[in-house]
Amino acid sequence: MGKESKSKGCLGWFLVIVILALVVGAVVYTIKRKMDHSDDDKAAPVPGPPGAIEKKYADALKIAMQFFDVQKSGKLVDNKISWRGDSGLKDGSEAKLDLSKGMYDAGDHMKFGFPLAFTATVLSWAILEYGDQMEAVNQLEPAQESLKWITDYLINAHSSENVLYIQVGDPEADHKCWDRPEDMTEKRPLTMVNTSVPGTEVAAETAAAMASASLVFKTADSTYSSTLLKHAKQLFTFADNHRGSYSENIPEVATYYNSTGYGDELLWAASWLYHATGDKSYLQYVTGKNGEEFADWGSPTWFSWDNKLAGTQVLLSRLSFFGAKGASQNSGLENYRKSAEDVMCGLLPKSPSATSSRTDGGLIWVSEWNALQHPVASAFLAALYSDYMLTSQTPKLKCGDASFKPSDLRKFAKSQADYVLGSNPLKMSFLVGYGDKYPQYVHHRGASIPADSTTGCKDGFKWLDSTKPNPNVAIGALVGGPFLNETYIDSRNNSMQAEPTTYNGAIIVGLLSSLLYERPRFTRVNSDVACLH
Repeated sequence: MGKESKSKGCLGWFLVIVILALVVGAVVYTIKRKMDHSDDDKAAPVPGPPGAIEKKYADALKIAMQFFDVQKSGKLVDNKISWRGDSGLKDGSEAKLDLSKGMYDAGDHMKFGFPLAFTATVLSWAILEYGDQMEAVNQLEPAQESLKWITDYLINAHSSENVLYIQVGDPEADHKCWDRPEDMTEKRPLTMVNTSVPGTEVAAETAAAMASASLVFKTADSTYSSTLLKHAKQLFTFADNHRGSYSENIPEVATYYNSTGYGDELLWAASWLYHATGDKSYLQYVTGKNGEEFADWGSPTWFSWDNKLAGTQVLLSRLSFFGAKGASQNSGLENYRKSAEDVMCGLLPKSPSATSSRTDGGLIWVSEWNALQHPVASAFLAALYSDYMLTSQTPKLKCGDASFKPSDLRKFAKSQADYVLGSNPLKMSFLVGYGDKYPQYVHHRGASIPADSTTGCKDGFKWLDSTKPNPNVAIGALVGGPFLNETYIDSRNNSMQAEPTTYNGAIIVGLLSSLLYERPRFTRVNSDVACLH
């Protein structure tokens, strides 16, 4: 009887202890959850010293920057590519213009003004946001020189207020040849847009290129900067007042760079002109009826040479992030920022609205042709947005019921960059010249033909069909990339995967520049329009 009572007493105390432990545990858990939730609302600290330079991104940036030299047309000054020489010296002569500069579009010898202007705009943006980081690894000056090589060409191509030459070369004739640019003998006809044959998207994109570049050169060369801004204003007015799609008015361009609409370019150009001038009429343009007509708020899109909406949304978001005058009262700007948030939520793998357009290895994958364009461009925007959040001490991004920190966006951006540089199932780099394993059969005429060979238009095709690797390295070329099943066929005849583009060069330079340091650096913003310089 006494033993039984003692046993019951011990059991009672045990139950008391268990209950107390559960109560204490519940209290601790509740407090911790509240603290965690409170942490979500705290702004991430503005980054201090950015730490060490990440060697892989610095090495990759130095390599990627060289592709612009590979692509240059004209009389090459201080030529850094041993197998390249002067070419296209008579381009523009039929209109008594000097269109010898600029850059070839891809593996061919065409100068397509639409994607080339996009190249200049993105390269400008990268320099404006990350020029200090580029300078730390001695890449700022090469970036500025490459940009000026393009804008010199664009200035000459804009021969009068309402005339813009948008193409040098006949793509059908050009693609019937396989020769070095130094040896080409095919005719180089010119294509223009004007008031009779308008091309709003290409004129507006060129305006964006000029406006953004005017900011790049504002301090170093104020005269050149003013010239660029003058052209940008004229081109925007031309694009807006004489609306019409260049793809519809010049059907032959649609085979190569077909535009799906010009509204995004008008908004993109006006956004850059606002940053370059501070003129509120450009801000009213993008937030008023034109924004309502063209912005497609709330419908995320992919950033590319054809569609600038996501880029415009991120660019205009910096105005609300950094408190430009009137930004908080501007509902149009808030629509752009909310749309930018939708884009970011689509990119983050753990977001409720994450896109399913990915390979098993985590690469954003949208198109068989030039598959790497979209993930690299998306990662560049994510890195920018992450930095805007950090700098403005914005603690989190809401995606449905989930929330994400700036570091989550940066992690995504790094994942795409790392995939490109070799962290993929093939264990190969898609950036030519980087790493131990990269494409050897790049679809690129100049790279495929020995520099000492004399080749005409037709007999050069033996080099296209050769089973030997390219004799010249198209250093810095970002090739098209993998298929959805993460295979890559390294063949010169596989232009879908093996051809690099100049605009790919701009977006990879932007992405790598954003990731140069272990920790993101502080974005300096010091004017009413959240100036980029």
